Amino acid sequence: MPEREPDAQIVAASRSDPARFEELFDRHFPAIHRYLARRVGSQLADDLAAETFVQAFRIRARYEFSRPDARPWLLGIATNLFRHHLRDERRRLLAQARTGWDQSTAPDEAERVAERVDSRAAGPRIALALASLPSRDRDALLLVAWAGLSYRETAESLGIPVGTVRSRVNRARQRVRELVGDPGQYLGEDDDILPTKGGTADG
Repeated sequence: MPEREPDAQIVAASRSDPARFEELFDRHFPAIHRYLARRVGSQLADDLAAETFVQAFRIRARYEFSRPDARPWLLGIATNLFRHHLRDERRRLLAQARTGWDQSTAPDEAERVAERVDSRAAGPRIALALASLPSRDRDALLLVAWAGLSYRETAESLGIPVGTVRSRVNRARQRVRELVGDPGQYLGEDDDILPTKGGTADG
């Protein structure tokens, strides 16, 4: 089986052969859409995920080709686009806090979550806690916990130092913990879901 071509090479090739960019879309659209859907719901995520790739295509010449994985770059674009819809996210989180149901979660996924924790009891509290966070802290926390980025990748996405990411994630976790208790089972507070190897704190 041939080795997977790095994203950076695909982006570079797309500068002279634009059709190559479709490979990046096929490779990463599901993850970008999934992340956005958890933040703003599936319907708005459709538009924002598509716009993420439209914008990425337009600025592909500015891609840092030393970075083989384009996912942090794409998630950074998605997060910037999403900031225009912050009220939509907060409204959805507050609705989830009232109803206890995450509308972006498919029924079979919800069933698996229910098997892991009592989502009816803690889910609304998590949603309310997330809604109470400053947007910059929420961005950092959810890029790590929901998009699965390391601290260093989150720093690349947001254009901030790794140390700042650590501070924001730790502050957000502390706030959620104050309001909810132990957020680990919801927000990925383990080494597999929340890597701590994202680099040294340098800011």
